[in-house]
Amino acid sequence: MDLRRDLPASLVVFLVAVPLSLGIALASGAPVIAGLIGAVAGGIVTGLLAGSPLQVSGPAAGLTVVVFGLVQQLGWEVVCLATACAGGVQLLLGFLKVARGTLVIAPSVVHGMLAGIGISIALAQAHVLLGGSPASAPLANLMALPARLGALNLDATILGVLTIAVLIVWKKLPWPAVRAIPGPLVAVVAGTAVSLVAKMDVKRVDLPETLAFTQLKLPTEWGIFIVAVLTLAVIASIESLLCAVATDKLHSGPRSNLDKELTAQGAGNLVSGLLGGLPITGVIVRSSANIAAGGVSRWSAVFHGVWILLCVLFLGALIESIPLAVLAGLLVHVGINLVNLHHIRELTVHHEVRIYWATVAGVTCINLLAGVGLGVAVSVFYAIRRLSSVKVEKRQEGDLWKVAIRGTLTFACVPKLNFELSALPAGAAVDVDLDVDYIDHAAFESLHSWRLNHEKTGGKVRVEESQEEWYKPAAEGRPRLGRPA
Repeated sequence: MDLRRDLPASLVVFLVAVPLSLGIALASGAPVIAGLIGAVAGGIVTGLLAGSPLQVSGPAAGLTVVVFGLVQQLGWEVVCLATACAGGVQLLLGFLKVARGTLVIAPSVVHGMLAGIGISIALAQAHVLLGGSPASAPLANLMALPARLGALNLDATILGVLTIAVLIVWKKLPWPAVRAIPGPLVAVVAGTAVSLVAKMDVKRVDLPETLAFTQLKLPTEWGIFIVAVLTLAVIASIESLLCAVATDKLHSGPRSNLDKELTAQGAGNLVSGLLGGLPITGVIVRSSANIAAGGVSRWSAVFHGVWILLCVLFLGALIESIPLAVLAGLLVHVGINLVNLHHIRELTVHHEVRIYWATVAGVTCINLLAGVGLGVAVSVFYAIRRLSSVKVEKRQEGDLWKVAIRGTLTFACVPKLNFELSALPAGAAVDVDLDVDYIDHAAFESLHSWRLNHEKTGGKVRVEESQEEWYKPAAEGRPRLGRPA
């Protein structure tokens, strides 16, 4: 612990976390207090157990769409129980040390998921910004926008647009000392102050009169509940672990222990769910603010949770003065920023942008889980397609046919291989030049069967291997077990 550095950093993270936690609770269709409870659990519980010492956890935009849908289906009390159970699943995953295995999902799918979530949040909160209420689906929100524009609440719209303008301008100010003050805090304070001075009649944050925890309820639809638990556990785990990896890139201190971090996230979600809070993950906005402010240990995250708890206990009236339209403006800005143009350009260069857009389309047009599933399916399709990118060239020199096979021979390219080889005339002499870096059993069997059948017709086949030998050892009954080192 280094109080000289961790204490100031914790105050900065606290100022960033409070408005974001309130806004995410609003967007999730949960009680506003649930966002603050989740932030306290993420700060104190997860912070004390963290395997990623500089990562800060709390309610995150990545789960907003999921939680909103579950609240509509199951009710808030059941969602709290699902959050606690998801924490238990994360504890089990951490105990089984499978954290690195969850990172197998392609970055293009993860970035597409976040972009889809961002678009969904922006479309939903645009209605709140205009003084209305959002529908449950992104497409429904998009279709309803023209009607909402025709019946907007001018005061709410002014506050929401003012909040977005402050957030945009604040980043571009030429004074680093001024920019060090968190933009979300400035935007929320400015919007709230304008609403109070102008005596605007707008909806504001409504906290319970007494701090009472949500009474959990058992589900009536257990199938949906189990899917909800697994969905929350998987998405929260992936987002937290990716955030931990990203956080490691921002500092030169101790590296993250991902299995320990997954266990800490599970403990945080277990406590948050039992107390009536939102599900939590590692949050890159808070984590980067922590590092930029000079945090050097887990105690900056823990202290930020303590400050939020004190804020809930003693500054409730101040929080209740914040207009919902201001929080909506903050969330519209957050949602738009989740569509990262740098990532799109990078994925375009690496020919994976189609996976990205497939995931975005799935998340926004169906639901988050379907979007991730679609993205994974498309990424698997392209992986198989790459594995089948074998090149077969044939040319005739007198009575001799020369066949050059280049690439990687796997089961995926068997149809093409069979088509090309079966087109050779029966009884012809054939020289096969194998310039491949790998042959799996299916491809070997296809090639070897063709050779045996061709030789039975009176043809002659000679196989030469330009790189490592794969065909010859397999033909002799001692196949290689993997790619060459």
